[in-house]
Amino acid sequence: MSQNFDFADLKRRMEGAITAFKGDLGGLRTGRASASLLDPITIEAYGSQMPINQVANVTVPEPRMLSVSVWDKSMVSAVEKAIRESTLGLNPMTDGTTVRVPLPELNEERRRELVKIAHQYAENARIAARHVRRDGMETLKRLEKDGEISQDENRQKSDEVQKQTDQTIAEIDTLLADKEKEIMHV
Repeated sequence: MSQNFDFADLKRRMEGAITAFKGDLGGLRTGRASASLLDPITIEAYGSQMPINQVANVTVPEPRMLSVSVWDKSMVSAVEKAIRESTLGLNPMTDGTTVRVPLPELNEERRRELVKIAHQYAENARIAARHVRRDGMETLKRLEKDGEISQDENRQKSDEVQKQTDQTIAEIDTLLADKEKEIMHV
């Protein structure tokens, strides 16, 4: 067995695609408030773009309300503006250094939009898994060409790589189906 082909690394990278996809799905609103809902939002702070969790504390005081406690008073309006201008369709209200974000009821049209976004996230995760597969296959071809592994070994390892890719994509599809059901559930 060749030392140059690391199947564990390939598997870890594919699991990374799934982890990133789960994070993306966590940011999609399903009717319940979640502190991770605001994670994709960045704020113009101190001359650079910063994630919201680096300038404020996000909590869930009620099932349909988020509370954003901004640490620096001068950043409150920037945080409110970033939330309002995000693609999440939220309308924040400022109360001192706290920005309250009520979550409106999801209507049918908004639910369908969220499902489309979830499908885009899933496709990005599938593409990431396929890129990992491509890298693995190219490494195997190079090792065979350099005479480090036999043609049979290449074929066997290629099958393992494809099997891992299929498992990863199946898991992505399952996560997507679950999230879609959760979003469309009224």
